[in-house]
Amino acid sequence: MKIAIFVARRLVAMVAILLVVSFLVFCLLSLAPGDPAIILLGGPSKATPEAVAKVRAAYHLDEPLIAQYWYWLQGVLRFDFGRSIRSQLPVFDSIHERFPITAALAVYSFIITVVIAIPLGLAAGVRRGTRLDRTVTAGSLIGFAAPVFALAVFLIYVFAVQLGWFPVYGAGKGTIDRIYHLTLPAITLAIGQIAIIARQTRAATMDVATQDYVTFARVRAVPARTVWGGYVLRNASLPVITISGLVLAFALTGAVLVEQSFALPGLGTLLVDSVNALDVPVIQAITLLTAFVILSFNLIIDVAYFALDPRLRRGVGA
Repeated sequence: MKIAIFVARRLVAMVAILLVVSFLVFCLLSLAPGDPAIILLGGPSKATPEAVAKVRAAYHLDEPLIAQYWYWLQGVLRFDFGRSIRSQLPVFDSIHERFPITAALAVYSFIITVVIAIPLGLAAGVRRGTRLDRTVTAGSLIGFAAPVFALAVFLIYVFAVQLGWFPVYGAGKGTIDRIYHLTLPAITLAIGQIAIIARQTRAATMDVATQDYVTFARVRAVPARTVWGGYVLRNASLPVITISGLVLAFALTGAVLVEQSFALPGLGTLLVDSVNALDVPVIQAITLLTAFVILSFNLIIDVAYFALDPRLRRGVGA
């Protein structure tokens, strides 16, 4: 019952935030330079006054802004985001075609990140001040500061051009070939993520390891496996879960530079092409999808907190 109340509150807040975000994005895009009607007609040379008026009426561009937003919102509720001005294809189909590549890249990079970052962070936090700790800290700083596009160029030059281990561009066909093509982009995206999660895991581990209940457990000769697995790891996992969820949400929505560098036909590349062409329906849909993904992962993180932290459950009950 408590978890149902907790999730219901978060869902109501999520819907309200999505409405506000969608309205703000709609208003801001309406202020962008350029006329979608002229772009739709193929340029000023073909945009006669009669043709422009006809296109404006067909797309409700001749009505007030709030009315345009209402028409658009009605379509969104039916999963109809309109048609792309650039390709004249349904926006939903364009996103549905591109999203699997972005999702595969995000999940692949996240798996690499978790497998490497959490053990490194735990080891550095347990062995504070040692050579391992200093190495992990220095590596995290370098990985966090390195520009993504520079990493992409470096990895392409070394592992694709010089060594020939991986392809230079493309997403591949089939499961095995796609994994092979996405390995280098996933490593590029994972380097910065590893730096963030490793540092967060290290800080959380050091913080929990100095708590009184951990000290008392050691004094009572509680087995080390129980101390580190049951006490330290469980309590240190809360901030790590938060940052991991946000990292995965970023990988799903923000891997634009990686997709551009490796010529991957994902959502990031679609967004860049749509911005350059002033393809407003596609930009609106991707922005709304981005907000939905981030809010959904925040909800998942909140539910995980609710399951791991009994204090939160008592607070909801109160």
